[in-house]
Amino acid sequence: MRNKLALVVTMTAPVAASLAAALLLSLVYPAAAKLSTEYYQKTCPNAEQIISEVVTNKQISNPTTAAGTLRLFFHDCFVGGCDASMLISSNAFNRAERDADDNVSLPGDAFDTIIRAKTALELQCPGVVSCADVLALATRDLVLMLGGPFYAVHLGRKDALGSSATTVPGNLPRPNMTIDELIDVFAKKQMTVQDLVALSGAHTVGFSHCSEFASRIFSYKGSGGHDPTMSAQYAEALQKACANYQKDPTIAAFNDVMTPGKFDNMYYQNVLRGLGLLASDSSLAADKRTRPLVERYAANQTAFFDDFTHAMEKLSIVGVKIGRKGEVRRRCDEFNNLST
Repeated sequence: MRNKLALVVTMTAPVAASLAAALLLSLVYPAAAKLSTEYYQKTCPNAEQIISEVVTNKQISNPTTAAGTLRLFFHDCFVGGCDASMLISSNAFNRAERDADDNVSLPGDAFDTIIRAKTALELQCPGVVSCADVLALATRDLVLMLGGPFYAVHLGRKDALGSSATTVPGNLPRPNMTIDELIDVFAKKQMTVQDLVALSGAHTVGFSHCSEFASRIFSYKGSGGHDPTMSAQYAEALQKACANYQKDPTIAAFNDVMTPGKFDNMYYQNVLRGLGLLASDSSLAADKRTRPLVERYAANQTAFFDDFTHAMEKLSIVGVKIGRKGEVRRRCDEFNNLST
């Protein structure tokens, strides 16, 4: 009898934990209570499959798609919430979010991925699936393709009714921010220090332009050398790679020099070895509030995946629009009242 009871408890505990987490999130983010993993079950039952097929093909043809889409998702959610406002194109009357200085380096392939998925959905079930939900699902599927963890995506977001470049400054984590500044940016989204460190693990894929870390490798603080927290060999290699970055601003380096195309915990191991590319990466290993988490994730990939999953589920419902506060766009790059 005891064994049977223990089995029941073991089987139901994850479900109970998931329900408890969902309840807690709905209290912090009230609109999230209206979202559901089965939101499109009746109106567009093949939505997730359609999105998965599109992003899979895109990633196979262009291996940088996943990292770019993940970054696009972060930038969208941190400015005004996860509402696809980042996908709107500027016009003669409005400079949209995507053209703010902090966003101009977002890769075009990421935008193209969402547009392709939305187009496929419109052929199957027009006017049903929001661009915000497409972006959230595409990001999850692409993380999974690179070896990252699966996590639930609650659906039913509406697309934003506005998008302005003026809303971007001060709302995005920046590579040269101090830990205090980063913690403050995350706290404004009701996200913790643990969430900050776990989501920083997204730097295990993708790349950064030399201009974002040039101050660390060329005459650091006027010293004539590199940032002493960096490995000397690593800094020298970056100096050679970025020698002409001022003439060619497209020159970049992988965020994770060891396994740049795999979503794993190598990023944290790199940071502890002095192989953190951005100033914010190295700062995580230097601050007493964040270093224990860096060490934990470096030693235990499962712990990283668990906390990354939890943080992504939280981030994906920040500032979501429901009801009349948003719309389901026919095109992801423009509002419905501008569509033809």
